Amino acid sequence: MLASVAIAPLNHLLRGESWARRRLQSCAGKTARFCVPPFLDLALTVQASGEVSMAARNAPTDAIFTLVPGLVPRLLAHDEDAYREIRVSGDGAFAEEILDIGKNLHWDMEQDLSGVMGDILAHRVTQAGQSLLHWHTGTVQNLSRTLLEYLTEEQPLLAKPADMHAFIHEVNALREHAANLETRVKALTKKRL
Repeated sequence: MLASVAIAPLNHLLRGESWARRRLQSCAGKTARFCVPPFLDLALTVQASGEVSMAARNAPTDAIFTLVPGLVPRLLAHDEDAYREIRVSGDGAFAEEILDIGKNLHWDMEQDLSGVMGDILAHRVTQAGQSLLHWHTGTVQNLSRTLLEYLTEEQPLLAKPADMHAFIHEVNALREHAANLETRVKALTKKRL
């Protein structure tokens, strides 16, 4: 059921963007799996028309895209950094094609809504939706920063980046001193023999 809810809008979007369908036609027959644990596991197969359909139960998966749930609103808001946080496995060329199309595929929701409710109301609904999406994205980012600060400052379960860099520098210096000491010990040992 979830697949049909996702496929219809996606195909509607693809029908409005012929460039995306043409690019997907070269991937006809390939299957992509989108996982947002524990909420979503959706496998879609690219059709010869460039649209997508639900994958057959035994269809081999060519590429797997795994996303954390907090990434979805950022992707909907077309946050470029969010695409780099998607874990991808499988056919690299196919996955790259899907990601590139995803970055450049935009739904003109206002135009679709204007046919149903009129231009002015569609414009206001679209603006409200965008404001809500930006608010949600900002809230998730603020909560992440607050949690990170809490875990590094108030309840130190994580190390601060500056402390980690200092520690790494000290370890490298100690390693260098140990190597120099070993060289000196070997030189002294050779002199005694």
